[in-house]
Amino acid sequence: MTMAGSVTAAGIDVEKIREDFPVLKQTIHGKPLVYFDSAATAQKPFAVIDAIRKFHEVDCANIHRGVHELSQRSTAAYEETRSKARRFLNARNNSEIIFVRGTTEGINLVVSSWGRRNVREGDEIIISAMEHHSNIVPWQMLCEERSAKLRVIPMNDRGELILEEYEKLLNPRTRMVAFGHVSNALGTINPARQIIQMAHRAGALTLVDGAQAAPHMNIDVQALDSDFYTFSGHKVFGPTGIGVLHGKMRLLNAMPPYQGGGDMIRTVTFEKTTYNDLPYKFEAGTPNIAGGIGLGAALDYMTGIGLDKIAAYEHELLLYGTEALSKIPGLRLIGTAREKAAVLSFVIDGIHPHDIGTVLDRQGIAVRTGHHCAQPVMDWFHVPATTRASLAFYNTAAEIDALVAGLHKVKEVFG
Repeated sequence: MTMAGSVTAAGIDVEKIREDFPVLKQTIHGKPLVYFDSAATAQKPFAVIDAIRKFHEVDCANIHRGVHELSQRSTAAYEETRSKARRFLNARNNSEIIFVRGTTEGINLVVSSWGRRNVREGDEIIISAMEHHSNIVPWQMLCEERSAKLRVIPMNDRGELILEEYEKLLNPRTRMVAFGHVSNALGTINPARQIIQMAHRAGALTLVDGAQAAPHMNIDVQALDSDFYTFSGHKVFGPTGIGVLHGKMRLLNAMPPYQGGGDMIRTVTFEKTTYNDLPYKFEAGTPNIAGGIGLGAALDYMTGIGLDKIAAYEHELLLYGTEALSKIPGLRLIGTAREKAAVLSFVIDGIHPHDIGTVLDRQGIAVRTGHHCAQPVMDWFHVPATTRASLAFYNTAAEIDALVAGLHKVKEVFG
């Protein structure tokens, strides 16, 4: 990797960025922390931490219904995040931006509200072979409830979807195609625009799980023409418990509310309730106000760096890491798609991933081990689990070198 000082070829000043993340300054078991678990949750910069703290210290009040100054300020800050999310996704209108707890709730909202109104016996839902459990289980539940069929797009040994087989699955009974933009277990970047176009030609709608895409690349829901797109705040360096569901206006308007309660109503009598306009129709009860404000700060932080620069730098790291890990005897990378985000999943002959993770932890290196909520992916590759090093723009080539050294230590311990 080429660097001028601390500035990479992609134009990222890594050392300056690392100063923004206080968690990275600590030691673990006497070693500097190397955090390679951003796909599970990304770390938070001071900008996010300070925004959340300011809300609790200065502006803490419930939103939308208060006339006093604190409520007005917190409402303005929370709703400004909706505008930031609209710009982040290039959505048409703020009313298309629904706040949810995260990607999982975004998917469940669509399943419950759109699915229960539109899916009937004999209909079909298509998902892919590399989906996270959050984009499998809700659709399974819907199909069982409605006597519908769940169909699966297969993938090849590189971890790429086989679009020719996908084409064969599409038919007049297909109602929804739900797929991950980027695989959390493999790092595969799926050809989302092509998948969506094929679905639309068959008369089906689409839902894109963007949890792993939003931290790594520019998202343009208008260019994609996705019907629904959802992502989680904690993956984009924001707080947990907050996320975004984008939906096309005509679809959201036609869907019934997901939950009942305060703020999603216009009028209530014991005889009849009328519902609020979008987006509030889908946002019952007091939301995660601090989380929403923190998410706004996170989106500002990412766009301030530049999504194109982030993608370019992380690709540099991915190439460096792929080459370095490939030289380790007995190590096999799981997921070698030609289009990949910065995820390195692997197994080592004769050593269980949990043992790998435990030894790496003693070296101060945090990785994820297990099935990554993607058990069908593990079954496909005939492995019980993998070790996953997921990278972000605050990681460095030197940290990858530390991972390689740590893996040699693993081989010494279990060799």
